[in-house]
Amino acid sequence: MEFKKILVPVDGSQYSMRAARAAADLAVSTGAEIVLVHCHKSFPSLLGEPYYQKAVSQTLKEANELLAPFRKLFQEKQVEFTERLLEGPPRQAVAEVAKHEQCDLIVIGSRGLSDLEGLFLGSVTHRVLRVAPCPVMVIR
Repeated sequence: MEFKKILVPVDGSQYSMRAARAAADLAVSTGAEIVLVHCHKSFPSLLGEPYYQKAVSQTLKEANELLAPFRKLFQEKQVEFTERLLEGPPRQAVAEVAKHEQCDLIVIGSRGLSDLEGLFLGSVTHRVLRVAPCPVMVIR
């Protein structure tokens, strides 16, 4: 199987960092590009100015801080990458980005929950496994 684009959804957890490391190693060995994805919560539609702009600025600041270690990892490994910062639930957005970007693989972290626990908790990883348009590698 040939990998040209690998999608890596991250939430700032140690689990997503493990997945990013695995994806970086895979990208180095295959020459693939990484698509780094982070999803933030939707902005409340009832916020008026200047509160809406403050919420946007704060969210972008937090996302930038969260993505910094992942950028550093990919830069150190000399892996080509692009970033996508999305609004909304990751369980839906990850599959949509993978399809739109024509990714060959999704590498995602897992907290190690059992199948039953994951189903009841609505695990993002479980959802991505069900709806992904390409293979998914789950890193524990």
